[in-house]
Amino acid sequence: MRSLWLLGFALGVAAAGGAEGGGGRVSAELSAVWGPGLRAAAVLPARYFFVLALDAQGRRFTSSPGENTFQVKITAPDEQFTRVGVQVLDRKDGSFIVRYRMYASYKSLKIEIKTRDKHVAKSPYILKGPVYHENCDCPQEESSAWLEEMNCPQVIPQIQRDLANFPIVDPDKIAKEIPQRFGQRQSLCHYTIKDNEVYIKTYGEHVGFRIFMDAILLSLTRKVKMPDVEFFVNLGDWPLEKKKPPQNLHPIFSWCGSSESKDIVMPTYDLTDSVLETMGRVSLDMMSVQANTGPSWEDKNTTAFWRGRDSRKERLELVKLSRKYPEIIDAAFTNFFFFKHDESLYGPIVKHISFFDFFKYKYQINIDGTVAAYRLPYLLAGNSVVLKQDSIYYEHFYNELQPWKHYIPFKSDLSDLLEKLQWAKEHDEEAKNIAKSGQEFARNNLMGDHIFCYYFKLFQEYASLQVNEPKIREGMEKVQQPDDDLFPCTCHRKKTKDEL
Repeated sequence: MRSLWLLGFALGVAAAGGAEGGGGRVSAELSAVWGPGLRAAAVLPARYFFVLALDAQGRRFTSSPGENTFQVKITAPDEQFTRVGVQVLDRKDGSFIVRYRMYASYKSLKIEIKTRDKHVAKSPYILKGPVYHENCDCPQEESSAWLEEMNCPQVIPQIQRDLANFPIVDPDKIAKEIPQRFGQRQSLCHYTIKDNEVYIKTYGEHVGFRIFMDAILLSLTRKVKMPDVEFFVNLGDWPLEKKKPPQNLHPIFSWCGSSESKDIVMPTYDLTDSVLETMGRVSLDMMSVQANTGPSWEDKNTTAFWRGRDSRKERLELVKLSRKYPEIIDAAFTNFFFFKHDESLYGPIVKHISFFDFFKYKYQINIDGTVAAYRLPYLLAGNSVVLKQDSIYYEHFYNELQPWKHYIPFKSDLSDLLEKLQWAKEHDEEAKNIAKSGQEFARNNLMGDHIFCYYFKLFQEYASLQVNEPKIREGMEKVQQPDDDLFPCTCHRKKTKDEL
């Protein structure tokens, strides 16, 4: 995988230079540039690439060389106007993310990266197009070519684990049985993708969250020819399939899994939406959080931090613990919904603060809500250490995380939380390394391209298990592609009427 190799190369150079690097000026020639945003065919809602600042001796900067160190200009050479939004995000560790969102498609793009008026690395980079923007409906017909363009992994272990419970999938059978079993009590979407068009039938009262699933499916079908596939998505919080093999298991796709269920796990609606809406209507996403990680490790507040609502009993216990030991834990509720608010026990409800302000604190407590707390990707991407509650619930990536490498574990009943916090304070360097490992995991596994790869591989492998043709069932409606694009594209893969 090219981008990961280049990342390893860049970090390897930096490590070889030693931790004292960064005293001099940034070298335009030696600094490194890499990432999917330099590949025309890697279409993402917000494309991105990395810049690593190195000095004249090839040493990495261990802190920011200045947020305005690099200037980036993106233009379409053949056009009078280039409708591209660009942001340079300083990760404060000598590296930068450059992200850009295209609002039109172009024959080619020119990306110039400069420092002190000198081109950096191999700048200017020419993306020979066509270079399509997010709303351009122009799917790559060959899935293998798309997987290569996106640098997707060949195998995703969580998908293998989830699908191992379903040696075969009978679309006719599940189309009948799943609505009978779950359709009255749960909120479900029954999807069929046929000839790269998306069709849906909903069950249950509360189906508003279908917008997140509709959006990722439409985005995928604009980028790549999806396999014909028929499946059910659970829109609720809790996983549904709790039968044990060899009983008749039903394949249900959910945003959260558990050790007590057999649901097929997808990236959460929150993480999915943040990918689709990066540089759009969301402010918290996996890129923006990397540029807002608060003070350096040494300058962070050493009180453990948590904010949230009362969606689990252990959260009540955490807040009570905070009131008993306020010098160790700062935990408070921003909303009461599930339990009776007893101010004498839990203190006053406090105002919401920016998620980025969490990283003023060195220790981040991650504790379940109704199911897994969907903030974990963003907490890992910061530069604070995460203390994670042991839990039966998991997101699509939890099983690749290792306790004591990527986070500090504590028991589900919080009985050892104070002890683990004490350990972190007494082993500051180890805690800092755990925070760094967690951050690297998030950077290398939870970015937008990783999420698109996960979804596509999941549907591709699930489709291969089907023993008969997916069908557009009675009562299904077509999910239409958005038609509000101000700058429609011309897809080079689709023949016009004149060419037919």
